[in-house]
Amino acid sequence: MKAIQRVAKQIRGQICLTCAVISLLAGSSVSQSDIAANWHQFHYAANGTRLNPRETVLNPETVPELKLKWHFKTGSFIYSSPAVVDGVVYIGSGDHNVYALNASTGKRIWKYRTGAYVLYTSPAVVGGVVYIGSWDDNVYALKADTGGKVASFTTGYFVDSSPAVTDGVVYIGSSDGNLYALNAANLSKIWSFDAAPGEVTDNPAVVEGVVYISSGYNVCAVNASTGDELWDVTTDGIVTSSPTVADGVVYVGWYDSVYALNAKTGDQLWSYTTNGYIGPSSAAVAKGVVYVGSHDNNVYALDAKTGEKLWSYATNGIVGSSPAVADGVVYVGSEDNNIYALNAETGAYLWSYTTGDPIDSSPTVVNGMLYVGSEDANVYAFGLPASSEEEK
Repeated sequence: MKAIQRVAKQIRGQICLTCAVISLLAGSSVSQSDIAANWHQFHYAANGTRLNPRETVLNPETVPELKLKWHFKTGSFIYSSPAVVDGVVYIGSGDHNVYALNASTGKRIWKYRTGAYVLYTSPAVVGGVVYIGSWDDNVYALKADTGGKVASFTTGYFVDSSPAVTDGVVYIGSSDGNLYALNAANLSKIWSFDAAPGEVTDNPAVVEGVVYISSGYNVCAVNASTGDELWDVTTDGIVTSSPTVADGVVYVGWYDSVYALNAKTGDQLWSYTTNGYIGPSSAAVAKGVVYVGSHDNNVYALDAKTGEKLWSYATNGIVGSSPAVADGVVYVGSEDNNIYALNAETGAYLWSYTTGDPIDSSPTVVNGMLYVGSEDANVYAFGLPASSEEEK
Protein backbone atom coordinates (compact mmCIF):
# COMPACT_ATOMS: atom_id res chain seq x y z
CA MET A 1 0.00 0.00 0.00
CA LYS A 2 2.79 2.46 0.83
CA ALA A 3 4.39 1.76 -2.55
CA ILE A 4 1.08 2.59 -4.23
CA GLN A 5 0.82 5.77 -2.18
CA ARG A 6 4.32 6.83 -3.22
CA VAL A 7 3.64 6.19 -6.89
CA ALA A 8 0.38 8.13 -6.65
CA LYS A 9 2.19 10.99 -4.96
CA GLN A 10 4.86 11.07 -7.68
CA ILE A 11 2.17 11.09 -10.37
CA ARG A 12 0.41 13.95 -8.63
CA GLY A 13 3.67 15.82 -8.27
CA GLN A 14 4.46 15.50 -11.95
CA ILE A 15 1.06 16.61 -13.13
CA CYS A 16 0.73 20.18 -11.89
CA LEU A 17 -1.45 22.60 -10.34
CA THR A 18 -3.91 25.21 -9.50
CA CYS A 19 -4.04 27.39 -6.59
CA ALA A 20 -5.25 28.92 -3.53
CA VAL A 21 -7.98 31.39 -2.77
CA ILE A 22 -9.34 34.99 -2.63
CA SER A 23 -8.66 38.30 -0.86
CA LEU A 24 -9.21 38.40 2.88
CA LEU A 25 -12.90 38.73 3.76
CA ALA A 26 -13.88 38.71 0.07
CA GLY A 27 -16.48 35.97 0.51
CA SER A 28 -19.88 37.52 1.07
CA SER A 29 -21.00 34.59 3.22
CA VAL A 30 -17.98 34.77 5.56
CA SER A 31 -17.95 37.64 8.04
CA GLN A 32 -14.89 39.11 9.74
CA SER A 33 -15.85 37.61 13.11
CA ASP A 34 -16.43 34.25 11.42
CA ILE A 35 -12.96 34.23 9.87
CA ALA A 36 -11.45 35.25 13.20
CA ALA A 37 -12.72 32.08 14.84
CA ASN A 38 -12.34 29.62 11.96
CA TRP A 39 -10.09 28.30 9.19
CA HIS A 40 -12.51 27.89 6.29
CA GLN A 41 -10.37 26.56 3.46
CA PHE A 42 -6.97 25.26 2.49
CA HIS A 43 -5.20 28.61 2.58
CA TYR A 44 -7.20 30.06 5.52
CA ALA A 45 -8.69 33.05 3.70
CA ALA A 46 -9.49 33.84 0.11
CA ASN A 47 -6.10 35.23 -0.89
CA GLY A 48 -4.29 32.01 -0.07
CA THR A 49 -1.58 33.40 2.21
CA ARG A 50 -2.00 30.66 4.86
CA LEU A 51 -1.72 33.38 7.49
CA ASN A 52 -4.05 33.50 10.49
CA PRO A 53 -3.56 37.09 11.69
CA ARG A 54 -5.93 36.69 14.63
CA GLU A 55 -4.28 33.84 16.51
CA THR A 56 -3.17 35.11 19.94
CA VAL A 57 -2.79 31.99 22.10
CA LEU A 58 0.02 30.24 20.26
CA ASN A 59 3.19 32.33 19.83
CA PRO A 60 6.98 31.82 20.09
CA GLU A 61 6.78 31.86 23.89
CA THR A 62 3.91 29.38 24.31
CA VAL A 63 4.40 27.00 21.37
CA PRO A 64 7.18 24.97 23.07
CA GLU A 65 4.51 23.85 25.57
CA LEU A 66 2.25 22.29 22.93
CA LYS A 67 0.89 18.86 23.87
CA LEU A 68 -1.06 16.25 21.97
CA LYS A 69 -4.73 16.72 22.83
CA TRP A 70 -6.17 13.92 20.69
CA HIS A 71 -5.71 11.92 17.52
CA PHE A 72 -8.31 10.26 15.35
CA LYS A 73 -7.54 7.18 13.26
CA THR A 74 -9.02 7.02 9.76
CA GLY A 75 -8.78 4.04 7.42
CA SER A 76 -5.87 5.24 5.28
CA PHE A 77 -3.22 7.90 4.65
CA ILE A 78 -4.09 11.60 4.92
CA TYR A 79 -2.78 14.20 2.47
CA SER A 80 -5.83 16.42 2.94
CA SER A 81 -5.47 19.50 5.13
CA PRO A 82 -8.05 20.32 7.80
CA ALA A 83 -10.66 23.04 7.72
CA VAL A 84 -11.91 24.06 11.17
CA VAL A 85 -15.27 25.81 11.41
CA ASP A 86 -17.55 26.33 14.43
CA GLY A 87 -15.73 23.79 16.59
CA VAL A 88 -15.60 21.06 13.93
CA VAL A 89 -12.60 19.69 12.01
CA TYR A 90 -13.31 18.65 8.41
CA ILE A 91 -10.76 16.53 6.53
CA GLY A 92 -10.49 13.93 3.78
CA SER A 93 -8.74 10.55 3.93
CA GLY A 94 -7.32 8.04 1.49
CA ASP A 95 -10.04 5.66 2.71
CA HIS A 96 -12.45 7.60 0.40
CA ASN A 97 -14.19 9.35 3.30
CA VAL A 98 -14.73 12.94 4.36
CA TYR A 99 -14.74 13.23 8.17
CA ALA A 100 -16.24 15.75 10.57
CA LEU A 101 -14.64 15.62 14.04
CA ASN A 102 -15.25 17.49 17.26
CA ALA A 103 -12.38 20.00 17.38
CA SER A 104 -12.03 19.73 21.17
CA THR A 105 -12.26 15.95 21.62
CA GLY A 106 -11.62 14.36 18.22
CA LYS A 107 -14.89 12.42 18.43
CA ARG A 108 -16.34 11.61 15.03
CA ILE A 109 -19.53 13.53 14.23
CA TRP A 110 -20.07 12.05 10.76
CA LYS A 111 -18.31 10.66 7.72
CA TYR A 112 -19.30 10.63 4.07
CA ARG A 113 -17.93 8.07 1.62
CA THR A 114 -17.21 9.24 -1.90
CA GLY A 115 -16.63 6.86 -4.83
CA ALA A 116 -14.09 4.06 -4.76
CA TYR A 117 -11.08 6.33 -5.11
CA VAL A 118 -8.89 8.27 -2.70
CA LEU A 119 -9.29 11.83 -1.41
CA TYR A 120 -6.23 14.05 -1.68
CA THR A 121 -8.06 17.37 -1.82
CA SER A 122 -8.75 19.62 1.18
CA PRO A 123 -12.27 20.80 2.06
CA ALA A 124 -13.67 24.31 2.03
CA VAL A 125 -16.50 25.02 4.48
CA VAL A 126 -18.66 28.05 3.71
CA GLY A 127 -22.30 28.81 4.50
CA GLY A 128 -22.92 25.52 6.30
CA VAL A 129 -21.70 23.46 3.32
CA VAL A 130 -18.54 21.38 2.89
CA TYR A 131 -17.05 21.41 -0.62
CA ILE A 132 -14.47 18.81 -1.60
CA GLY A 133 -13.18 17.00 -4.70
CA SER A 134 -12.42 13.29 -5.12
CA TRP A 135 -10.50 10.94 -7.37
CA ASP A 136 -13.88 9.53 -8.40
CA ASP A 137 -13.97 12.61 -10.75
CA ASN A 138 -16.58 14.43 -8.67
CA VAL A 139 -16.89 17.64 -6.69
CA TYR A 140 -19.19 17.24 -3.67
CA ALA A 141 -21.26 19.63 -1.57
CA LEU A 142 -22.20 18.18 1.84
CA LYS A 143 -24.19 19.53 4.77
CA ALA A 144 -21.68 20.65 7.38
CA ASP A 145 -23.82 19.55 10.32
CA THR A 146 -24.86 16.08 9.11
CA GLY A 147 -22.69 15.13 6.13
CA GLY A 148 -25.78 14.74 3.97
CA LYS A 149 -25.16 15.22 0.26
CA VAL A 150 -26.40 18.52 -1.14
CA ALA A 151 -25.10 18.18 -4.70
CA SER A 152 -22.27 16.84 -6.84
CA PHE A 153 -20.65 17.78 -10.14
CA THR A 154 -18.86 15.31 -12.39
CA THR A 155 -15.70 16.44 -14.19
CA GLY A 156 -13.89 14.52 -16.90
CA TYR A 157 -11.17 13.04 -14.69
CA PHE A 158 -9.99 12.91 -11.09
CA VAL A 159 -10.17 16.00 -8.88
CA ASP A 160 -6.97 16.69 -6.98
CA SER A 161 -7.63 20.41 -6.55
CA SER A 162 -8.87 21.99 -3.34
CA PRO A 163 -11.81 24.37 -3.85
CA ALA A 164 -11.76 28.12 -3.35
CA VAL A 165 -15.21 29.42 -2.42
CA THR A 166 -16.28 33.04 -2.55
CA ASP A 167 -19.34 35.13 -3.45
CA GLY A 168 -21.48 32.07 -4.06
CA VAL A 169 -19.04 30.42 -6.48
CA VAL A 170 -16.85 27.33 -6.09
CA TYR A 171 -13.63 27.48 -8.12
CA ILE A 172 -11.89 24.13 -8.55
CA GLY A 173 -9.61 22.37 -11.02
CA SER A 174 -9.74 18.89 -12.53
CA SER A 175 -7.21 16.61 -14.15
CA ASP A 176 -9.39 16.80 -17.26
CA GLY A 177 -7.50 20.05 -17.90
CA ASN A 178 -10.25 22.44 -16.87
CA LEU A 179 -10.78 25.04 -14.20
CA TYR A 180 -14.45 25.13 -13.20
CA ALA A 181 -16.63 27.85 -11.71
CA LEU A 182 -19.65 26.20 -10.07
CA ASN A 183 -22.73 27.63 -8.41
CA ALA A 184 -22.19 27.05 -4.69
CA ALA A 185 -25.89 26.35 -4.12
CA ASN A 186 -26.22 23.36 -6.48
CA LEU A 187 -22.81 22.90 -8.16
CA SER A 188 -24.21 23.70 -11.59
CA LYS A 189 -21.51 24.86 -14.00
CA ILE A 190 -21.20 28.61 -14.54
CA TRP A 191 -18.18 28.36 -16.83
CA SER A 192 -15.08 26.29 -17.46
CA PHE A 193 -11.62 27.35 -18.61
CA ASP A 194 -9.59 24.95 -20.75
CA ALA A 195 -6.06 24.92 -19.35
CA ALA A 196 -4.97 21.95 -21.48
CA PRO A 197 -2.59 20.36 -22.24
CA GLY A 198 -1.79 20.52 -18.54
CA GLU A 199 -3.90 19.09 -15.72
CA VAL A 200 -5.28 21.44 -13.07
CA THR A 201 -4.41 19.49 -9.96
CA ASP A 202 -3.69 22.14 -7.33
CA ASN A 203 -5.63 24.96 -5.80
CA PRO A 204 -7.00 28.13 -7.43
CA ALA A 205 -6.49 31.52 -5.81
CA VAL A 206 -9.16 34.17 -6.30
CA VAL A 207 -8.22 37.79 -5.66
CA GLU A 208 -10.12 40.94 -6.70
CA GLY A 209 -12.10 39.22 -9.42
CA VAL A 210 -9.22 37.19 -10.84
CA VAL A 211 -8.59 33.44 -10.53
CA TYR A 212 -4.93 32.37 -10.57
CA ILE A 213 -4.11 28.81 -11.56
CA SER A 214 -1.28 26.70 -12.93
CA SER A 215 -1.39 23.88 -15.41
CA GLY A 216 1.59 21.89 -16.64
CA TYR A 217 4.13 24.49 -17.75
CA ASN A 218 1.81 27.48 -17.38
CA VAL A 219 0.60 29.94 -14.78
CA CYS A 220 -2.63 31.70 -15.78
CA ALA A 221 -4.85 34.55 -14.66
CA VAL A 222 -8.55 34.16 -15.51
CA ASN A 223 -11.49 36.55 -15.14
CA ALA A 224 -13.49 35.16 -12.19
CA SER A 225 -16.85 36.22 -13.66
CA THR A 226 -16.43 35.08 -17.26
CA GLY A 227 -13.61 32.53 -17.35
CA ASP A 228 -11.74 34.58 -19.97
CA GLU A 229 -7.95 34.40 -19.87
CA LEU A 230 -6.20 37.60 -18.78
CA TRP A 231 -2.61 36.45 -19.04
CA ASP A 232 -0.57 33.28 -19.38
CA VAL A 233 3.06 32.67 -18.45
CA THR A 234 4.89 29.70 -19.95
CA THR A 235 7.39 28.35 -17.46
CA ASP A 236 10.61 26.42 -18.01
CA GLY A 237 9.64 23.77 -15.48
CA ILE A 238 6.50 21.93 -14.42
CA VAL A 239 4.44 23.88 -11.90
CA THR A 240 3.30 21.88 -8.88
CA SER A 241 3.04 24.60 -6.24
CA SER A 242 -0.28 26.41 -5.89
CA PRO A 243 -0.07 30.19 -6.44
CA THR A 244 -0.30 32.48 -3.45
CA VAL A 245 -1.33 36.11 -4.02
CA ALA A 246 -0.42 38.98 -1.71
CA ASP A 247 -0.02 42.73 -2.28
CA GLY A 248 -0.29 42.48 -6.05
CA VAL A 249 2.23 39.66 -6.39
CA VAL A 250 1.74 35.99 -7.29
CA TYR A 251 4.18 33.62 -5.57
CA VAL A 252 4.51 30.18 -7.13
CA GLY A 253 7.09 27.40 -7.38
CA TRP A 254 8.15 25.47 -10.45
CA TYR A 255 10.97 22.96 -10.79
CA ASP A 256 13.55 24.03 -8.17
CA SER A 257 12.70 27.74 -7.83
CA VAL A 258 10.23 30.13 -6.24
CA TYR A 259 8.99 32.92 -8.53
CA ALA A 260 7.32 36.25 -7.89
CA LEU A 261 5.07 37.49 -10.72
CA ASN A 262 3.19 40.76 -11.17
CA ALA A 263 -0.45 39.83 -10.49
CA LYS A 264 -1.77 42.18 -13.21
CA THR A 265 0.63 41.28 -16.02
CA GLY A 266 2.40 38.04 -15.12
CA ASP A 267 5.79 39.74 -15.51
CA GLN A 268 8.54 38.14 -13.43
CA LEU A 269 9.73 40.23 -10.50
CA TRP A 270 12.28 37.83 -9.01
CA SER A 271 13.15 34.18 -8.49
CA TYR A 272 15.00 32.17 -5.88
CA THR A 273 16.55 28.77 -6.63
CA THR A 274 16.69 26.02 -4.02
CA ASN A 275 18.56 22.74 -4.24
CA GLY A 276 15.46 20.66 -4.84
CA TYR A 277 12.08 20.44 -6.48
CA ILE A 278 9.39 22.87 -5.21
CA GLY A 279 5.97 21.35 -4.63
CA PRO A 280 3.41 20.49 -3.67
CA SER A 281 4.38 22.95 -0.92
CA SER A 282 2.73 26.31 -1.59
CA ALA A 283 3.94 29.56 -0.13
CA ALA A 284 2.66 31.26 2.98
CA VAL A 285 3.12 35.04 3.10
CA ALA A 286 3.23 37.14 6.26
CA LYS A 287 4.73 40.54 7.11
CA GLY A 288 6.73 40.79 3.90
CA VAL A 289 8.15 37.26 4.09
CA VAL A 290 7.46 34.26 1.84
CA TYR A 291 7.70 30.81 3.49
CA VAL A 292 7.90 27.66 1.37
CA GLY A 293 9.19 24.08 1.51
CA SER A 294 11.50 22.25 -0.91
CA HIS A 295 12.49 18.71 -1.82
CA ASP A 296 16.00 19.62 -0.60
CA ASN A 297 14.53 19.06 2.91
CA ASN A 298 14.48 22.76 3.81
CA VAL A 299 11.92 25.35 4.79
CA TYR A 300 12.82 28.76 3.33
CA ALA A 301 12.00 32.31 4.37
CA LEU A 302 12.44 34.81 1.51
CA ASP A 303 12.06 38.58 1.37
CA ALA A 304 8.76 39.11 -0.46
CA LYS A 305 10.04 42.16 -2.37
CA THR A 306 13.48 40.95 -3.42
CA GLY A 307 13.54 37.16 -3.08
CA GLU A 308 16.59 37.35 -0.84
CA LYS A 309 16.92 34.41 1.53
CA LEU A 310 16.37 35.45 5.12
CA TRP A 311 16.80 32.00 6.64
CA SER A 312 16.33 28.30 6.01
CA TYR A 313 15.64 25.40 8.35
CA ALA A 314 16.76 21.88 7.49
CA THR A 315 14.51 18.95 8.29
CA ASN A 316 15.44 15.33 7.60
CA GLY A 317 12.94 14.84 4.80
CA ILE A 318 11.23 16.41 1.81
CA VAL A 319 9.04 19.37 2.75
CA GLY A 320 5.92 19.01 0.60
CA SER A 321 3.58 20.38 3.25
CA SER A 322 2.51 24.02 2.82
CA PRO A 323 3.51 26.20 5.77
CA ALA A 324 0.98 27.99 7.97
CA VAL A 325 1.84 31.20 9.85
CA ALA A 326 0.24 32.60 13.00
CA ASP A 327 1.47 35.09 15.60
CA GLY A 328 5.17 34.85 14.80
CA VAL A 329 5.31 31.07 14.29
CA VAL A 330 5.66 28.99 11.10
CA TYR A 331 4.14 25.49 11.19
CA VAL A 332 5.05 22.91 8.55
CA GLY A 333 5.16 19.15 8.07
CA SER A 334 8.02 17.07 6.68
CA GLU A 335 8.48 13.61 5.24
CA ASP A 336 10.76 12.89 8.20
CA ASN A 337 7.42 12.24 10.00
CA ASN A 338 7.52 15.49 12.00
CA ILE A 339 5.34 18.54 12.34
CA TYR A 340 7.53 21.57 13.16
CA ALA A 341 6.98 24.99 14.73
CA LEU A 342 9.66 27.56 13.86
CA ASN A 343 10.22 31.17 14.83
CA ALA A 344 8.91 33.12 11.84
CA GLU A 345 11.49 35.89 12.20
CA THR A 346 14.63 33.82 12.75
CA GLY A 347 13.82 30.23 11.72
CA ALA A 348 14.81 28.99 15.16
CA TYR A 349 13.36 25.64 16.23
CA LEU A 350 10.54 25.96 18.76
CA TRP A 351 8.78 22.58 18.84
CA SER A 352 8.14 19.37 16.92
CA TYR A 353 6.10 16.19 17.17
CA THR A 354 6.85 12.86 15.51
CA THR A 355 4.01 10.93 13.89
CA GLY A 356 4.18 7.41 12.48
CA ASP A 357 4.68 8.37 8.82
CA PRO A 358 5.47 11.38 6.61
CA ILE A 359 3.39 14.54 6.87
CA ASP A 360 2.24 15.99 3.55
CA SER A 361 -0.94 17.49 5.02
CA SER A 362 -0.65 21.22 5.60
CA PRO A 363 -1.29 22.42 9.17
CA THR A 364 -4.19 24.52 10.38
CA VAL A 365 -3.80 26.89 13.35
CA VAL A 366 -6.87 28.38 14.96
CA ASN A 367 -8.25 29.14 18.43
CA GLY A 368 -5.04 28.13 20.20
CA MET A 369 -4.95 24.71 18.52
CA LEU A 370 -2.82 23.10 15.81
CA TYR A 371 -4.38 20.45 13.54
CA VAL A 372 -2.66 18.29 10.91
CA GLY A 373 -3.02 14.94 9.14
CA SER A 374 -0.35 12.29 8.60
CA GLU A 375 0.28 9.41 6.23
CA ASP A 376 -0.08 7.21 9.32
CA ALA A 377 -3.87 7.72 8.82
CA ASN A 378 -4.29 9.93 11.89
CA VAL A 379 -5.61 13.44 12.37
CA TYR A 380 -3.66 15.12 15.19
CA ALA A 381 -4.70 18.01 17.44
CA PHE A 382 -2.28 19.90 19.70
CA GLY A 383 -2.93 22.55 22.32
CA LEU A 384 -1.48 24.08 25.45
CA PRO A 385 -1.80 22.46 28.88
CA ALA A 386 -4.76 23.80 30.84
CA SER A 387 -2.56 25.74 33.26
CA SER A 388 -0.77 27.52 30.43
CA GLU A 389 -4.06 28.44 28.79
CA GLU A 390 -5.31 29.86 32.06
CA GLU A 391 -2.15 31.91 32.51
CA LYS A 392 -2.52 33.17 28.96
